[in-house]
Amino acid sequence: MIGQARLAQALTVAWMLIEGVAAVGVGLAARSVALSAFGLDSGIELFTSLVVLRSLVVGGEAAERRASLLVGWGLRAVIAYVVLAAAAGLLLGIHAEPSGPGIVLTLASLAIMAGLWRWRLRLADRIGSAALRGDAACSLACLYMAAATLAGLALNRLFGWWWADPVAGLALIWWLRGEAAEALEAARAQPELSTL
Repeated sequence: MIGQARLAQALTVAWMLIEGVAAVGVGLAARSVALSAFGLDSGIELFTSLVVLRSLVVGGEAAERRASLLVGWGLRAVIAYVVLAAAAGLLLGIHAEPSGPGIVLTLASLAIMAGLWRWRLRLADRIGSAALRGDAACSLACLYMAAATLAGLALNRLFGWWWADPVAGLALIWWLRGEAAEALEAARAQPELSTL
């Protein structure tokens, strides 16, 4: 099972790298807050996936606790970025350009991340890994972000609703907050990390 978990994490790392670079590039070209936020979220997920992969390779409770803590803080960083980017977009009236490549990327992400999320969640339950479960939650966040980003891009493309782009990013805050709190609580429940 550990070998499968490592493979699932390695595939997640590879996809997060591709998705992150593509989303930031397309997002900057289209001046899309949602696409750029989606790409930066992929960067944070890349980091947390690498941390969890390392904990699966190194093993041990200390690596597991450290990974859970970093996943929680990674999710909080996503929340901060989404709030700042969406607020700037709405207050400054930054109009995102319609983006066909962004729509294709988010559709691909929905398909790929759905498979990776389910696979890693099953593996987390089988091996009892809170860090892998937390990182799978990051994948679910990626799915929600892809759906919200796709909705914002589609509304902008179909109706010219530029404000749908930053609002799509804000739609995820409540869910991300809960997942960050859960990952941090899992890490803090361990005695060695209770002071963090």
